[in-house]
Amino acid sequence: MSRDTDKQQEFVLRTIEERNIRFVRLWFTDVLGFLKSVAIAPAELENAFDEGIGFDGSAIEGFARVTESDMLAKPDPTTFSVLPWRTESPGAARMFCDITMPDGT
Repeated sequence: MSRDTDKQQEFVLRTIEERNIRFVRLWFTDVLGFLKSVAIAPAELENAFDEGIGFDGSAIEGFARVTESDMLAKPDPTTFSVLPWRTESPGAARMFCDITMPDGT
């Protein structure tokens, strides 16, 4: 992991604490371009940066066959943004994710 990525992750974690963010929405698109979302608590974010958040890829149209369905959503800290339509505290934020197989491919 690069120093820039480490700094960006630290910025995200600090901002979440300072802004009293309750949920972080992890966004990605399916093969047809439709937005998909998984919400996690801030306490899960450090692990999500390191290992990703597992989900069943066969539940999303065009992602994977049932026999190859384990997938990971890895948040990209450079895409972090506090959601503007939830200005009251506690707030919400979002990050786009890279989708990988458990082996990293």
